[in-house]
Amino acid sequence: MPGGKVTSGGYPASHPRKRIPMRWQICGLLFASTVINYVDRQTLALLAPYLKAQYHWTNTDYANLVIAFRAAYTIGMTLFGRWMDRMGTRRGLSLTVAFYSAISMLTSLARGFFSFAAFRFLLAGAESANWPAATKAVSEWFPKQERALATAVFDSGSSIGAAIAPFIVLEIYFRYGWQAAFMVPGALGFLWILAWRRVYPAGARGEMGETETPAGTPDKPSGKAGWGKLLRLPQTWGAIVSKTFTDPVWFFVTDWFPIYLLAKGIELRNSLTAIWIPFVAADAGSLFGGAASGYLIRRGWGLGAARKAVAVVGGIGVMALVPTIFTTKLYAIASLFGVATFSFGMFTTIANVLPADLYHEDAVATVSGMSGTGAGLGTIIAFELIGHYSDMRRGAATHAFDPIVIVAGLIPFVGMMLVLALVRNTRATQEGWVKRI
Repeated sequence: MPGGKVTSGGYPASHPRKRIPMRWQICGLLFASTVINYVDRQTLALLAPYLKAQYHWTNTDYANLVIAFRAAYTIGMTLFGRWMDRMGTRRGLSLTVAFYSAISMLTSLARGFFSFAAFRFLLAGAESANWPAATKAVSEWFPKQERALATAVFDSGSSIGAAIAPFIVLEIYFRYGWQAAFMVPGALGFLWILAWRRVYPAGARGEMGETETPAGTPDKPSGKAGWGKLLRLPQTWGAIVSKTFTDPVWFFVTDWFPIYLLAKGIELRNSLTAIWIPFVAADAGSLFGGAASGYLIRRGWGLGAARKAVAVVGGIGVMALVPTIFTTKLYAIASLFGVATFSFGMFTTIANVLPADLYHEDAVATVSGMSGTGAGLGTIIAFELIGHYSDMRRGAATHAFDPIVIVAGLIPFVGMMLVLALVRNTRATQEGWVKRI
């Protein structure tokens, strides 16, 4: 540029190149890890109708495969949550992504029900660390007005991963077979690790630039907040309930939606354009809920009020699942599921950010893991009931899943009411064990 000073990068000095803040680079990588996480886990759900026919599995058999995954996930959330608080996000997430990517690829060696169950168990154990690690990273790098949006961004990777999985997995399956459909997505995790190790600085602290403790809140007391201490706090149970009463509904959508469509008489291969609607809607709901919560805080709302307002709308909106029992039209079902998952996305953003809002740095991943364990237990119970009930009602054709869908639409509303009652300022807030909300 004539007459102007030029930087070493070739840009005019008056218009320096803007650099994406480190915290948002990290958030982008957390989003990417969640996308890969969900593509890996969705592979079995998408191939289930074909593998069921090939291996002669009943719905109960399939439910037990999913339960094998959920059992390891349930245990792993609490164990790896505590481990992540001690290991650190950079190293801990690198190890877990490497492990579950390898297991996803090795699933191509499965030869029947028990080998599939073993690989799903191992996959879940490693994948369970993703959410505690991401929640911990958000608590360290983001201020409260950005925290819900950052949580929504990384969590939206679950719905984006589930949305793109059919186009990746089924395309590979119809061309190369089910073994390749497990191999290719699994390889993505190793590419992610290279980017993560390059971007995430070793031993770095967050760049929030502000105090996160509201005026009048005492300093954290000395001593560790172990599992026993945390479980005596109502706020911990609020965080646990928020996931226990919502995640089983989401996993019903991710793991059973293709089978639900088949029960409605809808051919899966001709339904790909509609299958992604609930997942993209969940993504939009997560981002909307995070942005809305941050907007309310900037408008002067208290942190607790801003979070709870979004949770209330989300808990009510999931009831849109119920009207799907009255139709067999693909796009009507997909649209109603979309409304419900949009609302779920709003609620789950608040559920995911609660540990970061409520707890000090050394307990965030631990509480996030405990809430994930609650969600896992709820999902295992729900899936066992779904498998047995749908097999019993096999002769009912399109109505086999109607009671299941009704319950799925009502449970999050109950969870929302419990969160309102449990997440509040208490004596633990006054003593400094929990942050004021």
